[in-house]
Amino acid sequence: MSAETYRDAWGIPHLRADTPHELARAQGRVTARDRAWQLEVERHRAQGTSASFLGPEALTWDRLARRARLADTARRCFTALEQKDPETAAWVRAYADGVNEGLTETEHPNPAPEFARTGLTPGRWDPWTPLGVWLATHILFAGFPAKLWREHVSTHLGPEAVALFAADGPGTAGSNGWLVSGERTTTGHALIAGDPHRFIEDPGVYQQIHLSCPEFDVVGLAVPGVPGVAHFGHTGTVAWAITNAMADYQDLYRERLRRTGAGVEALGPDGTWHRAARHTETIRVAGEDTVEVEIIETDRGPVVVGGPEGLDDGTPAALSLRYPPRVTADLGFGALLPLLRARRVADVDRALDAWAEPVNVVQAADTEGGLLHRVAGRVPVRPAANGLRPVPAWEPGHEWTGWHTPPRAGLTDGVAVMANQRGPATPLGVEFAPPHRADRITALLAGKEHWSAADMPAIHTDTHLGSAAPLLNHLATLPSEAALPSEAAPPSDAAPTSAPPGATPTPLTPEAAALRDRLLAWDRRMDADSTDAAAYAAVRAAVVRGLAAHPVLAPASVPPAYPEVLLPWLALVPRLGHALEHLLRVEDLYGIDRAATVRAALEEVAASPPPGTWGDTHRLAPWRALPDTATATDEPGLSGDHDCVLCTSPVPGLTDRAARGPAARYVWDLADRANSRWVVPHGASGLPGSPHHRDQQPLWLGGELASVVTDFARLTKESDD
Repeated sequence: MSAETYRDAWGIPHLRADTPHELARAQGRVTARDRAWQLEVERHRAQGTSASFLGPEALTWDRLARRARLADTARRCFTALEQKDPETAAWVRAYADGVNEGLTETEHPNPAPEFARTGLTPGRWDPWTPLGVWLATHILFAGFPAKLWREHVSTHLGPEAVALFAADGPGTAGSNGWLVSGERTTTGHALIAGDPHRFIEDPGVYQQIHLSCPEFDVVGLAVPGVPGVAHFGHTGTVAWAITNAMADYQDLYRERLRRTGAGVEALGPDGTWHRAARHTETIRVAGEDTVEVEIIETDRGPVVVGGPEGLDDGTPAALSLRYPPRVTADLGFGALLPLLRARRVADVDRALDAWAEPVNVVQAADTEGGLLHRVAGRVPVRPAANGLRPVPAWEPGHEWTGWHTPPRAGLTDGVAVMANQRGPATPLGVEFAPPHRADRITALLAGKEHWSAADMPAIHTDTHLGSAAPLLNHLATLPSEAALPSEAAPPSDAAPTSAPPGATPTPLTPEAAALRDRLLAWDRRMDADSTDAAAYAAVRAAVVRGLAAHPVLAPASVPPAYPEVLLPWLALVPRLGHALEHLLRVEDLYGIDRAATVRAALEEVAASPPPGTWGDTHRLAPWRALPDTATATDEPGLSGDHDCVLCTSPVPGLTDRAARGPAARYVWDLADRANSRWVVPHGASGLPGSPHHRDQQPLWLGGELASVVTDFARLTKESDD
């Protein structure tokens, strides 16, 4: 036997081989069969060549990929891996070889229609390509563009605006995860459950897979294009899962650059000018002329914004990006094989010491009762100012001086919950997710003494909106038409309104008063079939639009002429939408009469209420590399909201559609791996028309999970490879 491929009822690949290298080759091959188009897109994104077939819309990403030196960094990291860990390097090479075989084999011709639409032929993978895919997937995870937002809003609204709009992480995406120790389960063995929140892509960002050889037998969620199982896995005796730690490990430096006869120089912290590396690259753009990009790298890192002549509008600016793999030539791939070979929590712990990025909070448990709750990844030691906004490269005191020791944490009452909130990673970050998801999961777990794997979907799909209170409190202070002056007085614990002193509250119309009363009686659940949830979301969106239109916030509504790929972090309306809870609670918001804004929003919605339920407008908006003819109504309606445990994220004030959500759900059972469950938003196959392209979507929408099958006798053999 070299390698064998089996499938379960959901088309999930189960691979068996004699050695880890043969298994990696088989994993690459089956991924190419199932997801050839996705792999081609990811390869081009890593290289900065996606505009060559996706057109000018992809050019802004290609510019960033080129200027940030993603492909060059991946090459460096693979070269270093070959020297430091030749076994892992050979394993990664075997995966890339398998991808190439799968893309070209004739006995399994790939019918992906996207290749015909674009006239594209699958390209060849290099041994470093999996590292490039990993880097391109996670380069924006640490949110370095948020530093541009903080500088922008501080410049236009004052330094206090940074905290106002932070609200512990507006616009952040993360995950839910919880570890329940054996003392709190029905079996006496631990459970690990959760769901990573990412952009919902089609095909999906996670690949369910089973990898088996004499050295290990692992089920988990792989990243297509990367060998092994990095983030979520179960070896039979130990399981692990992650969430984004929200750590800050990338820095932006404001550079002073000048051109000389020999090239470009950058002013360093020692007060002298230093030669910067410089060359030009050409980007092909489908249907348009080629574009030349100047690549500059200073001693801090590659320049990703501006240059010697400043921004496109002439504003003087040049920003370099310093990120750990560019500094260390290490992407942490040395952790991947040890994770597959892990038998106990201690093995997972040792493997994670080699982890680099993204920086995660990890939970693990084994069949002997071992438990782990720690941060994994590389975060530089440097001054606090580096974490807030771009810092001047020419001033001393902003250098990296070492690496933080990843923090660890324990369990409370037999459980540990991670939902990107402030926790063990607090010393390593700046902004974190609001505590609502973590608090809700903790409260739900406290409501029952012993839990089973079958109980976990009730937590996955909880729709209680923890951030609704501030807006509802404002609604409670609004007087109805018949209210007497004494009855119109706000309660003592109501949120501040910033209304003019002595102003008489304007009574609500009967329609608005009825809507207010209806919302105050609402159960605060963002269910797809709820008309009350739809009404709340409509009022919330109208409040956001009202605040965004206020003249005092106008200066922050126009972002600098930064690259388009970074502009989502600088958009005012999404920032207002995700920080609304805090903006409604703060004592004063630049003198804005928030009571009047809320009142106007309520009247607007009362006059033209949503015609249906929350799910009618809160629909899935999956990302596809090639736009198709599908309309919003072709996608399913969703329950949940940004601050629900069921985190399906609209952008209040902009759209109810959800581009982000649970990219997978899982339950790892340490009592019996065969009792574990999982699901993805679409299916195991990336081929439109395949029976397994979207066969898991009904489960995903309904909060159900598919059983994890590991017994090869219950699987269907596909081929001998």
